[in-house]
Amino acid sequence: MSTVAAPPKRLQSVFVVAQRPGELHAFYANGLGLPLKFRDEDRWIQYGVGNTNIALASPQEAAPATAGLVMVLEVEDFSGAEERITAAGGQVIGMRDMGSHGAVLSLRDPEGNMVQLFKRAG
Repeated sequence: MSTVAAPPKRLQSVFVVAQRPGELHAFYANGLGLPLKFRDEDRWIQYGVGNTNIALASPQEAAPATAGLVMVLEVEDFSGAEERITAAGGQVIGMRDMGSHGAVLSLRDPEGNMVQLFKRAG
């Protein structure tokens, strides 16, 4: 039997998988007025929007086989998450350790939409 999950703390971010994030930066920064928060060259460009983040991700920085938009939910931990996800009809894709940034658990919902759970380091 699966354990009950603690609800996510907040919507951590939404990111767009972009073939050329550096070229899209002008649109998001100038066209939409999103304030730049963090930039890892043209691999990941992140903007602060209220209490969350919007980012442009290169295919190399995105979860495997991802296109379009991805919702990222911040969680306290990953305890029991894989079991709950599969029991609810989802598919766990894998875990990525991002060192001092934290880690993400990538999954697909029953319709194939990509979702990530983000846990801060430490």
